[in-house]
Amino acid sequence: MNEQPIVFCKGGGCTAKLGPGALAHVLEKLPPFTDPNLLVGFDHSDDAAVYKLTDDIAMVQTLDFFPPMVEDPYIFGQIAAANALSDIYAMGGTVKTALNIVCFPEKMDLNILGRILQGGAEKVREAGGILAGGHSIADSDVKYGLSVTGIIHPDKVLENNACQPGDALILTKPLGVGIVCTASRVGQASEEAMAAAIASMTTLNKYASEALAPFEPHACTDVTGFGLLGHLNEMLAGRCGAQLHWKALPHIPQALEYADEFLLTAAAQRNRNHLEGKVEFEATPFALEELLFDPQTSGGLLVSVPAEQAEEALAAVQALGLGCGIIGHVTDAHPGVIRVTE
Repeated sequence: MNEQPIVFCKGGGCTAKLGPGALAHVLEKLPPFTDPNLLVGFDHSDDAAVYKLTDDIAMVQTLDFFPPMVEDPYIFGQIAAANALSDIYAMGGTVKTALNIVCFPEKMDLNILGRILQGGAEKVREAGGILAGGHSIADSDVKYGLSVTGIIHPDKVLENNACQPGDALILTKPLGVGIVCTASRVGQASEEAMAAAIASMTTLNKYASEALAPFEPHACTDVTGFGLLGHLNEMLAGRCGAQLHWKALPHIPQALEYADEFLLTAAAQRNRNHLEGKVEFEATPFALEELLFDPQTSGGLLVSVPAEQAEEALAAVQALGLGCGIIGHVTDAHPGVIRVTE
């Protein structure tokens, strides 16, 4: 009997995450952990845990891994590492150490694994961190990522749910990588679109975090598997509302074309279902709706900054060269509801 060939890229990245509804159903049943030094836990779905060690130092800890979303193992390693490292930057922290997490079929060429690890190691080095080890298991499919530890001053932690009415919302990377990768898997994505998606996914959020450091952001998160709307919903935490302007959304241009051709992900539809009743669309084209639900792999930072600092902060991020923009603002009307208008 012929064995089935092992396929490297079946569709992965942050589209492989459990849906937000299913995840919330499980997490709400976990017992709370109380420790005065635990500054950030899992109680409001933040990007990383933060534990205070001294009056001046807190540890930021995160973990992320997923299956490949591109065919090139080296690029996949870069993307997976950049995605895991991003959680440290979303909290305002600095990367210190990382550990590899590997699932790999024993019958697959080990040179492929070597290229994955090489790509990941180079991103850890670029982040200024040290790759200190890891763990591997034999599995039927490839999965890779990192456990990352960073540090931050306890008084400078950027939580995801501290935005304030009147804040401007800045997104530091273009949307659409999930749609583009889906189109690529069925041979419909152009080289230009895929190159733009890879450039976005392999760019560390370190640079955007450093560019925003001189300002006074109230809240920050990175946009990954729950899509822009899902992560913004977590930021609002039922306390505030938000208004987004779909014409202001930075995006990979071809992603709208692919969305109109229904090259969509199941994960985006889970995101849409989870947010039913929490999003109001006003004359928003279908493709733009899909862009907002699209799960992003190694997506940009979504930052809530005082309105008077927004233009200067955006200019600092624009200097990095990736698509970014002021996409809307936080309101005190209709708490927990996101309005999307032109």
